[in-house]
Amino acid sequence: MIRRVDNTIRRLILTGMWLVLGSSILQAHADSLKPQVWMMPPADRGGRCFSELFTQPDLWEETRSRVNVIGYADHNLNRQFTDDQLRKWMAMLDKWDLQFALEVGAVKPWGVTGEATFQAQSPMWDRFQSLGARIYAIAMDEPLCCVRKDLKKADEYAVEQTAQFMALVRRNYPGIRIGDIEPYPFIPLADLTEWIDALETRLSELNVAGLDFFRLDVDWINFTIRNQGNWGEVKKLETFCRDRGLPFSLIYWAADYPHLQRLNLADDATWYISVMRQGSDYALVDGSPDEYVIESWVGAPLRSVPETERWTFTHSVRDFCRRFVKPRR
Repeated sequence: MIRRVDNTIRRLILTGMWLVLGSSILQAHADSLKPQVWMMPPADRGGRCFSELFTQPDLWEETRSRVNVIGYADHNLNRQFTDDQLRKWMAMLDKWDLQFALEVGAVKPWGVTGEATFQAQSPMWDRFQSLGARIYAIAMDEPLCCVRKDLKKADEYAVEQTAQFMALVRRNYPGIRIGDIEPYPFIPLADLTEWIDALETRLSELNVAGLDFFRLDVDWINFTIRNQGNWGEVKKLETFCRDRGLPFSLIYWAADYPHLQRLNLADDATWYISVMRQGSDYALVDGSPDEYVIESWVGAPLRSVPETERWTFTHSVRDFCRRFVKPRR
């Protein structure tokens, strides 16, 4: 009788453990299929759009509930804001359970080697961390493009210097995720896939962990005005990355804004309409990135908040998420 009771208790305990374990596994699987949303507001006008997020937090509560990461370029963050501001704002990010990320250089005209670029930037990162920032990730700003366009060197140089930069980051900031941003169609699809494979191979040779994500900056207005590139090729790159277990990240922005601005046809409505247009165009080819990055460097919109006012930055992020951000099938 006692043994029968013991066996019954044991079955109940094991059943409970499996229910908990099964629930955890299912939740982890669901989380792995849920894409991230990054929000990176424009940095001009002294960082007004970034500061509004923290000085008027009640005006973007729904948007905040829909995003995972707030990002900003490291040099802009460093020069635009005081220690007191950043200390307060980093604490607010923690309270909101939002990650913080930086866009950084890896190979640049002002830092032609990975080591030089790292040494120039790491003091800024140290400053941010001393003020309470928990840097979740860095996105390297187009090292292959810079080497080709500005330094006029071979792709092998870009591979080596980017790998050296990543090695230094991994060694000195081991908890930070590292991703690469490259432009398309300025760099063709075939070159992008070769670049990813070459960089990953070199990192493996150096015993350095590979990329945590690959991010594409699509100048999609070229599809129309120069007949270069198409969304189908972007989808092919997404598949290429996913087949290698590399999260695919896509920037959503108003690629037509600079061209329309030269014609005096651009305003804050242009930003909103164009971001939504890109969302629709990529959805039409069944595009589904692992990271949706809504980022502006075109000087628009003029304001971040309130999210309920048409054409503000948070309004565009909120509406974009409502319409396009779904779990991957």
